[in-house]
Amino acid sequence: MSKRVHRIAAIPADGIGKEVIPAGLRVLEALAERDGGFSLEVETLPWGSDYYRAKGEMMPEDGLETLRGFDAIYFGAVGDPDLPDSITLWGLRLKICQGFDQYANIRPTRVLPGLTSPLRAVEPGDIDWVIVRENSEGEYAGHGGRAHRGHPEEVATETAIFTRAGVERIMRVAFDIARGRPRKLLTVVTKSNAQRHGMVMWDDIAALVAKDYPDVTWEKELVDAMAARMVRKPASIDTVVATNLHADILSDLAGAVAGSLGVAPTANLDPSRRAPSMFEPIHGSAFDIMGKGIANPVATFWTGAMMLEQLGEPAAAKALIAAVERVCADGVFTADLGGTADTETVTRAVIAAIEGANMPAA
Repeated sequence: MSKRVHRIAAIPADGIGKEVIPAGLRVLEALAERDGGFSLEVETLPWGSDYYRAKGEMMPEDGLETLRGFDAIYFGAVGDPDLPDSITLWGLRLKICQGFDQYANIRPTRVLPGLTSPLRAVEPGDIDWVIVRENSEGEYAGHGGRAHRGHPEEVATETAIFTRAGVERIMRVAFDIARGRPRKLLTVVTKSNAQRHGMVMWDDIAALVAKDYPDVTWEKELVDAMAARMVRKPASIDTVVATNLHADILSDLAGAVAGSLGVAPTANLDPSRRAPSMFEPIHGSAFDIMGKGIANPVATFWTGAMMLEQLGEPAAAKALIAAVERVCADGVFTADLGGTADTETVTRAVIAAIEGANMPAA
């Protein structure tokens, strides 16, 4: 029987992305060899801030067409202290997300074995969340502008865009995820007490979609109350759905509650699979530690496991998560988690755990 072949576009991009994506690819190659049922064809694309300095653009004009031929995108980080986000973020990451309509941003959160949450009395297993972020419109739609620049009467507008189609489809993704989890609990997060139009529509559409999921318990929570609940009552949370801005903020808080943003993965999905989905760690380009060899690669490994799930390799995804958990349980940590290991040490430890593991069934 021939091996399944998955074509991966790797975009390390900026900062520590150039360190953790190569580490992730080494782990994925070791996993593919250990599994034996699939192989990866990887092409690394040099797009990002350095590419912009050389070419005047973050990615080529036909970059989306280039990416369309791949099965998935493995993305590092974007952002450069010497360039505005309007160039870096909008010229690469958001251009891909919006160009391929990757409207569902999925961010799981767990306290991995061996890690310590900054929350008192929280142990591994006490937090197991999935945050579903609307990824195509909302507060990051880019609608607005500035007038009378530099004058006392200068005006800036930032308009959030919410469509019935956009809200309904992210609600269905969230309800589907909640339905597949043991607790079958979904929290819909808005700010409908103060934002009377778009947020109230979110609440209304959530109630309509919920009728199609009688087996899922759902509730509403205001975003400020949700932030407090994540800290005070983390065990009460399971699956969360929120707008682009609200879920962006809450998922960073979730990563911190789990121990570090260095362990927080994410997937930018097009659930319809019309185009490749993109998988990236949450931590960003982290220029303050770039080149020091101490970046935490765990988020990139976990992100790789999410990519394998999307590619139809659940057994390999389980094996990768198990290897990461084993290494964390052994106390092989980078400095952000209170350890002394560097990126290379953690990567080698995970590869060794993969090579010595029994592969789980799909």
